[in-house]
Amino acid sequence: MMGSDPSSANFEVKVHPRRDATSQRHMSSPSDPPAVNDRNFSLFRRWLPWLVPTFVGANIVLFILTMYVNDCPKHSFTGSSSCVAPFLGRFSFQPLKENPLLGPSSSTLGKMGALEVDKVVHRHQVWRLFSCIWLHGGVVHVLANMLSLVFIGIRLEQEFGFVRIGFLYVISGFGGSLLSALFIPESISVGASGALFGLLGGMLSELFINWTIYANKLAALLTLIVIVVINLAVGILPHVDNFAHIGGFVSGFLLGFIFLIRPQFKWVSSRYNRKSSSGPAGPPVKYKHKPYQYVLWVISFVLLIAWLVTGLVLLLRSVNLNDHCSWCHYLSCVPTSKWSCKAQQFYCESIQMGNQLNITCLSNRKSEIFPLSRTSSTDAQQQICSQLCN
Repeated sequence: MMGSDPSSANFEVKVHPRRDATSQRHMSSPSDPPAVNDRNFSLFRRWLPWLVPTFVGANIVLFILTMYVNDCPKHSFTGSSSCVAPFLGRFSFQPLKENPLLGPSSSTLGKMGALEVDKVVHRHQVWRLFSCIWLHGGVVHVLANMLSLVFIGIRLEQEFGFVRIGFLYVISGFGGSLLSALFIPESISVGASGALFGLLGGMLSELFINWTIYANKLAALLTLIVIVVINLAVGILPHVDNFAHIGGFVSGFLLGFIFLIRPQFKWVSSRYNRKSSSGPAGPPVKYKHKPYQYVLWVISFVLLIAWLVTGLVLLLRSVNLNDHCSWCHYLSCVPTSKWSCKAQQFYCESIQMGNQLNITCLSNRKSEIFPLSRTSSTDAQQQICSQLCN
């Protein structure tokens, strides 16, 4: 899921989807077994997974680098004593009121490439739609996402190779960031949840497009649907952005029809028998794929290009899709008597006294004095304001 820091109205992080072990696919059909003589022959190549472990390592290294840049003892507005785990030095975490996920400040994430819609639109920093999927808001966040990536991604890379899974991961992450930016333009967003939901979406569409080669079809389908529904349902909790999940899942679902298509079993078996048998072989199978596979490929390709191009154009034109869909916000948060979905607004006043600045929260009248060197930017003052009002 994508969660937001309760101490800040505009800091959101994406967290992981989960995959149940029972969702692993069975690639042989007892009702239509391939006609092969070698029992050790594999119909489809098994790849050595290296890209997904590389992605995991890159995410962890970037999080460590983010914490190095953050340097809580030096940049904290309330002093080094408020940092969590101060024995870590410059790698210590921001106060829990500011970031409960044990991580850096939102301003540091912005410096490192977090998704900030204002900068994407007005400064043309479109690269933030990609860079944000490699950043994480805290230790809890990065560990949860990387565990999910290991369990989902390695299996898929073994089956389909690093090229297809790499494109599926990155493009799905872009799609998740794009939909999140269109519906929540005021957020600062990081995390790989869009890409991870894209892998789940790809698994589901791969089941459809390769339907004839599966055993236990309905069991695999129901298991995947239940996992996806549960993870999407978590997104309706408060301070959670479900649009990154939905955008990543839809993008991955369309990409699965494009990248994860398999040739039919009879074609592979016929090809293998012609190469390995010295005796007369049966008539070759003419078509590598079934007609419905070609149809799904074309439709998905057209829909994917249309969605990504249209979404990017709308974003660069500063379109907020909430203005055109009065009920869509319920996809991200459903208000109840226990919580509200409205973002908190904090207001503070500041008074300069020499080389210091006295900042007071107008809602609870709590105030503190800070040196001007630490409050020179508007972002810094907003961050202090949110801490005081919380």
